[in-house]
Amino acid sequence: QKPILLQGHERSITQIKYNREGDLLFTVAKDPIVNVWYSVNGERLGTYNGHTGAVWCVDADWDTRHVLTGSADNSCRLWDCETGKQLALVKTSSAVRTCGFDFGGNIIMFSTDKQMGYQCFVSFFDLRDPSQIENNEPYMKIPCSDSKITSAVWGPLGEFIIAGHESGELNQFSAKSGEQLSNVKEHTKQINDIQTSRDMTMFITASKDNTAKLFDCTTLEHLKTFRTERPVNSAALSPIFDHVVLGGGQEAMDVTTTSTRIGKFEARFFHLAFEEEFGRVKGHFGPINSVAFHPDGKSYSSGGEDGYVRIHYFDPQYFEFEFEA
Repeated sequence: QKPILLQGHERSITQIKYNREGDLLFTVAKDPIVNVWYSVNGERLGTYNGHTGAVWCVDADWDTRHVLTGSADNSCRLWDCETGKQLALVKTSSAVRTCGFDFGGNIIMFSTDKQMGYQCFVSFFDLRDPSQIENNEPYMKIPCSDSKITSAVWGPLGEFIIAGHESGELNQFSAKSGEQLSNVKEHTKQINDIQTSRDMTMFITASKDNTAKLFDCTTLEHLKTFRTERPVNSAALSPIFDHVVLGGGQEAMDVTTTSTRIGKFEARFFHLAFEEEFGRVKGHFGPINSVAFHPDGKSYSSGGEDGYVRIHYFDPQYFEFEFEA
């Protein structure tokens, strides 16, 4: 079955994200454009214009009223999803690497890079208090001096965030007090991506050490490991089956030296319980930087170094196969 190809970026994709219902797909790349698409047919709904640098991260809140983006132009911006109007601009000292809304959509968090003499911080703003954004004073700012945060997500009920570091460490930080609740180091290299399961009980990490790992959200207990022979840039959990999709490929700078066949640019499907690979989907002309399952589990999308986003709908056999199994 042919995928739907979304061509809305000039540079490589950095993150793709569905809203909660799954009717919209948000895509950001190393260009300043933030795109939103209808996921059912790949029609572009609109863009959010204002950033002046690469956009690293995007998130939509629970009822898809607001969109949050973080960029290398040292800003985190809040947009009205429907009109594309910029509602708030938070200036930072360094690039914003990850961002996200909590479950209620009232609190935003974002992390900034350790660069140009500034250390890495996680900042928390409560949107119900407009003065925090106006004065650029988050209600809480957690410094991370050891190694910078490369990916972060909210835990269940917005009580804490789970942060993945350049060193391969995982931390939980309380969203109320800012204290570090727990810390594990199961990866040996940088964590590129963290995504939670539909019910927020588990999350999966993608790492440069060629593995993706499954953890328990509250205890950070390591449950499963999915091994490949290339760095994993992104991993997502199916909302309806015990399936995992991984996207990766070797480093972008090494891509030109290998043919596309050797490059291993497929999306790879693993069984969650058995840790066995059962399928691959080809298509991208470069490493896959971000993957996401549709919330109904009937399709998934991948965004690549080639600047394309591909929406793949699963064949009917995919569902029959799972139920028989």
